[in-house]
Amino acid sequence: MRTSPVPGARLPGVVRALAGASVLVVLGASYAEQRAAGRGSVVDFLGYFTNLTSLLAGVLLVALAVLWGRPVPAWLTLARGVATACLVVVAVVYATLVPGEGGTTPWVSAVLHVAFPCVVVLDWLLLADRPALPWRRLWVVLPYPVLWLVVAVVRGRTEGWVPYGFLLPERGVPSLVLHVAGLVVVLLAAGALVWSAGRTRGLRRPVAPAPV
Repeated sequence: MRTSPVPGARLPGVVRALAGASVLVVLGASYAEQRAAGRGSVVDFLGYFTNLTSLLAGVLLVALAVLWGRPVPAWLTLARGVATACLVVVAVVYATLVPGEGGTTPWVSAVLHVAFPCVVVLDWLLLADRPALPWRRLWVVLPYPVLWLVVAVVRGRTEGWVPYGFLLPERGVPSLVLHVAGLVVVLLAAGALVWSAGRTRGLRRPVAPAPV
């Protein structure tokens, strides 16, 4: 005999899908606004760590929503952890190093720098369809942002365009090294917090997740 679905069992997946789709819509609206104002290309738009990370995290949320109630691949769990850590860094850097809207409207900035990171962190804490990430893989939080930094620095040197003021070539190598070192430390600290939080049970564990 088939059992009836538990009322509200799909609700977390639906909320996830809405959150992921919503941030993709916000990114699309922000890009359309900037293009209408004659500012920047899609490469420049995605050159901002906030925009690129929000895009990737939004896609991840939609993918996880589709998989709600089914085993989550290990690589997707790792990607979710990395995205969560990176968005923690987005919120921290926005609050301390790069305040302001960065050329976009205030509401878009508030969504991308404050609201969406909070949503992703809450998703990680509350929806525990994930195993505890092993500490030996904490290093995986670094390759994506480090690659982004390398591309941003190269573009600054060759094209004269940087997404954030602390990457300006005229500030000198010592300033760049200091900021990069600080960001690496913050990334590892954010990753450690996310890895630790991943050991909580959360509100739901609908299926046994794939081991990482």
